[in-house]
Amino acid sequence: MPLLSHLLELRDRLLRSVLSILIVFVAMVYWANDIYLFIADPLIQRLPENASMVAIDIVAPFLTPFKTTAYVAVFVAMPYILHQIWAFVSPGLYRHEKKFAYPLLFSSILLFYAGLAFAYFVVFPLAWDFLTAVGPEGIDLSPDISSYLSIVLKLFFAFGLAFEIPVATVLLVWSGLTTVDSLREKRPYVVVGAFVIGMLLTPPDVISQTLLAIPMLILFEFGIFFAKFSTQNKDAKKTEQA
Repeated sequence: MPLLSHLLELRDRLLRSVLSILIVFVAMVYWANDIYLFIADPLIQRLPENASMVAIDIVAPFLTPFKTTAYVAVFVAMPYILHQIWAFVSPGLYRHEKKFAYPLLFSSILLFYAGLAFAYFVVFPLAWDFLTAVGPEGIDLSPDISSYLSIVLKLFFAFGLAFEIPVATVLLVWSGLTTVDSLREKRPYVVVGAFVIGMLLTPPDVISQTLLAIPMLILFEFGIFFAKFSTQNKDAKKTEQA
């Protein structure tokens, strides 16, 4: 296909992705306030007695739930968006590459949602328990709803992307950019890097930083295991064909 045809197809795929987000957003916008309260519930349950969240900006009570719903729409439409990316890329792949890519696409979607669930059900309760308990006495805790949304989105994206490490590891080995042995030799650097990333992408508390770094290290090991397994199968097929 000429370059112009590729660009036109890319435009169509992007438009379909944006349209899918808009459709999901319109379908959920009626429950925008409920969606925000659901996401804020881990913090609301841990606020001191008679404390509540506040809206500093006068338009925050209106805009913040809408923004929350828009981001949730992106998360919900992610499988379709990834499908559009796959549909654009797949014509350039060989048949054996497509067979390998299908499970990677499926697992990447599952891992992304697993990261979101881990953040909401494990990280949020522990982090908010810690952060609401360490403040000095006499200081009333009243989190701003916009600030909370910013922190939560940062954590969602951090854990969603962190859980993609096995897929990224397999792709790096499969593409020939690195090897399993090379990744094993870099384990000490990976450990340091995981905690640095946890420090940069999470609130300034040890719990959430550790809860991001440790799963990243575990998932890195899973990635090495599956990369080794996939390369062994690939070598075995080459031997059979020879």
